[in-house]
Amino acid sequence: MPQVPPVSGGVELEAAAAAALAPGGALARAIPAFEPREAQLKLAGAVSRAFARGGVLLAEAGTGTGKTLAYLIPAILSRHRVLVSTGTKNLQEQIYFKDLPVLREALGVPFTATYMKGRGNYLCLHRFEAWRESGAIRGFDETQSIRMIDDWSRDSETGDRAELEDLPEDSPFWNDISASAENCIGAECPRYDDCFVTRMRQRAAASDVVIVNHHLLCADAAVRHSAYGEVIPFCERAVIDEAHQLEDVATQYFGRAISNYRVDSLTRDLDRAAGSGLMPDRERAGDLQGDTARVRDHARMMFSTLQMLRVEAGGATGNDARIRIRPVHTARVADEGLALAGALEAVEADIALTRDAPEELLAMARRAGELREDVRFLLRADDPDYVYFLDVRGRGVYLRASPIDVSDILREMLLDRMKTLVLTSATLTSDGSFEYVRTRLGIRDADEIRLDSEFNYAKQAILYLPRKMPDPRSPSFAQAAGREVVEILKRTQGRAFVLFTSYANLREVRAIAEAELEFPILVQGTAPRSALLRDFKATPHAVLLATSSFWQGVDVVGEALSCVIIDKLPFASPGDPIVAARIEAINARGGSAFGDYQIPLAVLALKQGLGRLLRHRLDRGVLAVLDPRLRTMGYGRRFLASLPPAPVTYALDDVSRFFAADDVR
Repeated sequence: MPQVPPVSGGVELEAAAAAALAPGGALARAIPAFEPREAQLKLAGAVSRAFARGGVLLAEAGTGTGKTLAYLIPAILSRHRVLVSTGTKNLQEQIYFKDLPVLREALGVPFTATYMKGRGNYLCLHRFEAWRESGAIRGFDETQSIRMIDDWSRDSETGDRAELEDLPEDSPFWNDISASAENCIGAECPRYDDCFVTRMRQRAAASDVVIVNHHLLCADAAVRHSAYGEVIPFCERAVIDEAHQLEDVATQYFGRAISNYRVDSLTRDLDRAAGSGLMPDRERAGDLQGDTARVRDHARMMFSTLQMLRVEAGGATGNDARIRIRPVHTARVADEGLALAGALEAVEADIALTRDAPEELLAMARRAGELREDVRFLLRADDPDYVYFLDVRGRGVYLRASPIDVSDILREMLLDRMKTLVLTSATLTSDGSFEYVRTRLGIRDADEIRLDSEFNYAKQAILYLPRKMPDPRSPSFAQAAGREVVEILKRTQGRAFVLFTSYANLREVRAIAEAELEFPILVQGTAPRSALLRDFKATPHAVLLATSSFWQGVDVVGEALSCVIIDKLPFASPGDPIVAARIEAINARGGSAFGDYQIPLAVLALKQGLGRLLRHRLDRGVLAVLDPRLRTMGYGRRFLASLPPAPVTYALDDVSRFFAADDVR
């Protein structure tokens, strides 16, 4: 096989990438079904120029463009180390396990790659040994798990828990033995050289292509000040794929939070330290046990009061809900919060006064100090740059503060650190402009390229908008939506995603659909997401009813998915604390939050949802949006202008005729 020479100059790199993607080129020789695509070639050229010149590139590449290969080829041929961050685990795995092996064979260029997950996915050998030898009384299942993990850890190259297929996802003890940043003691650890995270970091530092996800990217940046938290090696060039998700992920990781789980994790480790030889001074060990008990008691009282506040706030009565918190609310838990902070300070003092305290014990003191500072910050609830809210998830109670605007943070932590940064997605523009994403991500200067989908929407799809639907805020909307869904699905023979903006509408439509349709109906929440997707693909005429997690990052190729129905325009709820704070901030600056923030955000979400339909050149199907505001409101034109150019119909008979054309052929 002729080797493609390594290149770094802009013209040479662009030419080499074009040659690889050309008819009869390296990709065509390596991939039997490879088809040259004009949009893919243009994107590869833009990425090549960005790698050569530096700066920021914003690239919207519609479905079917082949954007992954379009940026991976210049990245590999440039011979620079390149960081690739994805929004979903699926794409991360596709790049590492599928795309890179093909390119290694096709391009004839030797390169190395590393696939990195968050630290919590990896076993900490030191913590596992301490947990295994702790002498705690365990049941049969837990004893069997210890043996399984012990045997696996001796042979595993990665320490990634994904290799443990028999370990349940909700295993109660994994957090006690995982390689979390807050428990890491770095080079002082007796298993440092054998550590799976150390070895992953070393592999990444020696790799040409480093594959991460946005969660790890932001988590790593958030702990960069820590000596032991950072795992991603420094890269001057990066590609952020699925970049439309970056703001949400950054908002999560650049905030501050306390939770009952965080306190429980710390107190368990402190109890273990006080009850073992880790704390050699037995008198101090007794003091530590007493202060740890006080931490636990004050935390229990504080989180119990917070839960009562959540109920009093009204409307947040489900298993999962979050409400905005202000100083008037945190004043209700001030006494217990201050007592908790005092008990944590006593824990720090107990450890500080211990002679020859080992690094593991000192790490617990640092954790106590960080928790104490977060408690005080969150109880003040007065920083104007943050929105404070109570987040309840099952049995977890979280008090959080999230930055209202992450643009400055992203500029400092990401944009200014990179020589080249490519941000790409199938959905980055609203009204044909990148202005929204520029503003939200803090991008000042950037090159831009916008490439339409390679799919022929005029022939492959139609967009159905029902003529008579009530206002989506009307109590009668869900019933009307249910009737429309039934009529559409009769004509499509199932084979559909029905995507909702709320669980309430999903439940009402589900009841109607199950009563009137014979197709298999799968419902989000009844099984893990991966299992639902697998069953949908394998079940003829299946219908999947789902909410936000199925609006993006899901690929179903072929006739199994022939229809995507969306109930309402996906406006973010103004009752959500973060959304409300951003609306207030934009309006306070004299802007129009509805026009500049809420509409563009909803446009991008709608484009993502409808983008589930066509994933291949041979796919055909119906897009349906039941929300009448697309036709009745002035801003509906902004949505319609951003949607795929499929023919619009208002008649169900056209849906029947569309599929009848398949039968004729």
